[in-house]
Amino acid sequence: MARTAVPAVLRHHLAALRMLLVLTVVTGVGYPLLVTGIAQVAFAGRANGSLLTAHGRPVASRLIGQRFALPTGASGRAAGPDPAWFQPRPSAAGYDPGASGAGNLGPTNPKLTALILARRGAVAAFDGVPAVAVPADAVTGSGSGLDPAISPEYAYQQVRRVARARRLAPARVRLLVERRLHGRTLGFLGQPYVNVVELNRDLAAAVPVGGADLNGRSG
Repeated sequence: MARTAVPAVLRHHLAALRMLLVLTVVTGVGYPLLVTGIAQVAFAGRANGSLLTAHGRPVASRLIGQRFALPTGASGRAAGPDPAWFQPRPSAAGYDPGASGAGNLGPTNPKLTALILARRGAVAAFDGVPAVAVPADAVTGSGSGLDPAISPEYAYQQVRRVARARRLAPARVRLLVERRLHGRTLGFLGQPYVNVVELNRDLAAAVPVGGADLNGRSG
């Protein structure tokens, strides 16, 4: 008995369905597993978020800045910066990874000028330096509001204050900064910087006296 011929349009649909299933398995399952496996073997730290740990648990990512403030009081008011830590640059997003973004004030807006002047005065008083010595990144935020980098000038400006708050020798704290200096990418892109999150992790491991670590524990 002769077999019934399958209509051409049905054959085309079946071929397309088989191709869809094959590509789904290859590109939707096989390829992601392959890339994930290579990433976990060759770049495990970066693939998992470039996490920093303290006391055996993750406390930060070296890619995302964070606020280093005094504990919030019983009143619930926002606490000021903690003198025992190196401080990051301002963040319009409050260092909230879910709210990345910059401020919307233009360079000619008088509100921005007033804000920068207020920040400069606060930073100068906090670090015990003249207002004219405060670097630009200490009073201006980044485009993402999550940048963990500060200029070497701003890092060195904070050495005396951090050393005094933790009762460490200034030379020891300065050495921590020097160890975290990053040059320009490929030698010519960008500017030298210090990753303030990594620097504070090093600071927490420097056996501080009377200070606190990244989890807020007293030293």
